[in-house]
Amino acid sequence: MNRLRRLPMDVWFEPLLIIVFGTGYILWYRSTTLTPTEEASLGWSNLRTTILDHITLTLTATVIVVLIAIPLGIVLTREKARPVKPVVVNFANVGQAAPAVGLIVLLTMWLGTGFRTAVVGLVVYAILPILQNTIVGIDQVDRRTIEAARGIGFSGLRTLVQVELPLAVPVILNGVRTALVILVGTATLSTFIGATSLGTLITTGVTLFLPKLLISGAILVGLLALIIDWLGRLVELVATPRGVA
Repeated sequence: MNRLRRLPMDVWFEPLLIIVFGTGYILWYRSTTLTPTEEASLGWSNLRTTILDHITLTLTATVIVVLIAIPLGIVLTREKARPVKPVVVNFANVGQAAPAVGLIVLLTMWLGTGFRTAVVGLVVYAILPILQNTIVGIDQVDRRTIEAARGIGFSGLRTLVQVELPLAVPVILNGVRTALVILVGTATLSTFIGATSLGTLITTGVTLFLPKLLISGAILVGLLALIIDWLGRLVELVATPRGVA
């Protein structure tokens, strides 16, 4: 019981929201009358495929963003690379500042339609939070701690791996969580370029004027974002070294 009380509020409150909204949606779904089109789209076999496609698209983009943004963020915190840091950050900010739909359309003119183009668009759109948090997380490490590590004989690489990165983990993982939530929502736009996602439910609902299908798509995207955010929070708690807030 004491351990539960010590847990941050969001760790146990977010699952309650997921259960409440999920249960409410299931009760509504079972009690409402659906058209044949809605039944076909919301049937478990089709819905499972749509959800899995959405998750695959989101996680693929996230893995690529992490592999690009974290190493790049580390490099930009090194003394020799600091002069180019504002240029790189501002360049990454272009993807975040550009309207997601416009960005995806422009990429479609270059790469064509489909899954690959959707992934590229999502990567460009979500790189800033992880890149920025990696830089901020490492830069906020106390310089005296770094100097102490170097003073006892740690190399630059060993200091980075054993001192700077562990202390920066909470901030970096918070950026990853932010990017994941952004990607879950933005991935719905992939339906405009032929990549299957939960956005298919939303666009079909709008196009055919099927409000229940539209509502279902929006609720499922919201629930998926909450679930992924909560799982990311758990990873953040487990990965953060003891004693580091």
